Amino acid sequence: MRIGLVVTGGVDASARERVVPALLWLIEQLARRHEVHVFALHYHREPRTYPLLGATVHDLGRVGGPPGLRRVRLRARLAAAVEAQGPFDVLHAYWGMPAGVVSTHVGRRFGVPVIVTLDSGELVALADIQYGLQRRWVDRRAIAAAVRAASRVTVATDYMARMPALDGVRVDVVPLGIDRRRFPAPDRADGPPWRLLRVASLNRVKDYPTLLRAFAAILARVPDVHLDIVGEDTLNGSVQALSCTLGVDAHVSFHGFQPTDALGAFYSRAHVHLVSSRHEAAGVVMLEAAAAGVPTVGTAVGYAADWSSPEPARVGPARAVAVPVGDPGALADAVIALLQDPGRRKRIVAAARAWALEHDADWTARTFERLYGAAVVDRRSG
Repeated sequence: MRIGLVVTGGVDASARERVVPALLWLIEQLARRHEVHVFALHYHREPRTYPLLGATVHDLGRVGGPPGLRRVRLRARLAAAVEAQGPFDVLHAYWGMPAGVVSTHVGRRFGVPVIVTLDSGELVALADIQYGLQRRWVDRRAIAAAVRAASRVTVATDYMARMPALDGVRVDVVPLGIDRRRFPAPDRADGPPWRLLRVASLNRVKDYPTLLRAFAAILARVPDVHLDIVGEDTLNGSVQALSCTLGVDAHVSFHGFQPTDALGAFYSRAHVHLVSSRHEAAGVVMLEAAAAGVPTVGTAVGYAADWSSPEPARVGPARAVAVPVGDPGALADAVIALLQDPGRRKRIVAAARAWALEHDADWTARTFERLYGAAVVDRRSG
């Protein structure tokens, strides 16, 4: 099968920095069995082509102008690239904007089925932090049009599938799995001392104020605890400043951006992984933590929302602990309760790790292969 994967970026030639790891793992698995061409819409300033994990990346170069004009230009560039490299059996757009919006236009032009994967803020509106594509009517309309035009729409979690913007839309839930080889589960000594871990860029949607206020409450009751924060700082030091204001800076380490191959060491010494986000479409870090044997306590978004469903809504034990968004007290209480209950930690770890390993990157690739095949059959049958 000839597959055209359309992305915004995240496919740097280094395969290490400025990448979306789950996307690279999917590319690597698909390229083992198919001819894969990746079209990057907005990464390098000038167009270029290079090999990546068995696939070929065609970076179309950046385009300028207001959003509407930029999308028109992107459609033209993608159409020209698809025509030059085609024909393709299927196009797969990762993220609704701009990939899904422009890919559905191009797919319709060439009669190629298009899979659209929504894995970001396409379906939410957080006006106070200017996040989400449901805030403005023009973006809502563009996402709705892409969803209607797609042969298949996929999301990674039931949490995303339940969002009102997808009401009445046929949705396939396809988790974007991890490369299980990168996150072994070592034997780790139980605490104290306790080690908590947060892996996420320092940005407003990840809600670091809630995280640090929760940690301050934890530290007041569990003195022998340390928090490691791994992620690129996009907030100009404001999170570090808040840790000083709260008086927890001596117990928090900021490690900045770390490539995927360096994350294993952080997971290996952590006792609990934390998620404080206001929104996550999924949260691949929860899969990484699960594979490495670290339980997650997080806000009820993405995988945390899916995995914490109480009995009898789901068969088997919970795979995570979820608390309300923006509630540092609830986050602190849940972490402390889990630290004090080793049996519950073990049950959560066992259930989460089994799920993450079952739904790994190879499982994801094979599931998408079946969707591609079904979309091709549907298109040929009219």
